[in-house]
Amino acid sequence: MKLEVRIPSLSDSVASGTLLPWRKQVGEAVARDETLVDLETDKVILEIPAPASGTLVELRQPEGAVVKAAEVVAVIETGEHDVVPTPAEKPVQPVASAPLAPPVASMPAPTQASVALPTAPAAAPVIPSGESRREPMSRLRSRVAERLVAAQHTAAMLTTFNEVNMQPVNELRQRFKADFEVRHGVKLGYMSFFVRAVCQALQQFPVVNAAIDGNDIVWQGDADIGIAISSPRGLVVPILRRAQALSSAEIEAAIADFARRAREAKLTLEDLAGGTFSITNGGVFGSLLSTPILNPPQSAILGMHTIQERPVAENGQVVIRPMMYLALTYDHRLIDGRDAVQFLVAVKTALEAPESLLESV
Repeated sequence: MKLEVRIPSLSDSVASGTLLPWRKQVGEAVARDETLVDLETDKVILEIPAPASGTLVELRQPEGAVVKAAEVVAVIETGEHDVVPTPAEKPVQPVASAPLAPPVASMPAPTQASVALPTAPAAAPVIPSGESRREPMSRLRSRVAERLVAAQHTAAMLTTFNEVNMQPVNELRQRFKADFEVRHGVKLGYMSFFVRAVCQALQQFPVVNAAIDGNDIVWQGDADIGIAISSPRGLVVPILRRAQALSSAEIEAAIADFARRAREAKLTLEDLAGGTFSITNGGVFGSLLSTPILNPPQSAILGMHTIQERPVAENGQVVIRPMMYLALTYDHRLIDGRDAVQFLVAVKTALEAPESLLESV
């Protein structure tokens, strides 16, 4: 039986995609769910799998072709004579983009295909002296550029800064980290402190967790926090659902799981969709200070930075403390400067008296 390979249902915001090099050629055997070709869309690279085992007998579209949902791109000969009905596809829902990387969509349910994140180059190309090189932007890079510019043109972005003395958090981690890991099977890192501090501050200043939709303000009852995670294939921003209800152990375990699955390219649409507030940590790469860009439709994003020992004044004395600069970029159309500054001060205050952030240890 000949079986057509079709482009799966895409989200409402993705109309088409570009076929990357075929992984299989005519005449080759294929296994069910084996990836035949990657589809690059404006938002993500999707793996197009074989719907059944058999032999690839026809390629309807070549590499580089622009194709739409439901379009036939290949034909497989299964060797079967009875037609097996195909389950109805479930359309992919739109996904909010990440501040540092394109958002991720997923394959339709029947194929259980995994998400292929855009592959980051292993090293910069070497260009001989006196020469130059030109190549077209990928759809993903082009879309990221478009969204970043759109964010700057759409939102009235403003960034407020503060610094936090990380010594109390460091001391608390040293005191509890061994017992924490034994009890929960996960290390006690910095992110649980920041997530819980952010959740407390969002309860005090809910406008920071809100968003503009046309002429309306959308208020959110839950803090769905996006955590930027670096992987070999690029940056992704999975979402901690209802983070305000999670313990430190649950937060650390979820982030460790996100990091593992990001490395293995096993994050799903549900992991990456939505989000009401984001946290990005440039400090892991050595950034001392930056102004993060909003992830629309979110109205604020917190930037963490490297911890650096600096002289500070305490009780009239100059002492050396591990300090971190914090940056909060916010949409001034919705959030007043007073609320933004007080929100960041609330985060700072919680981190400098972090005992309450470990209530659930």
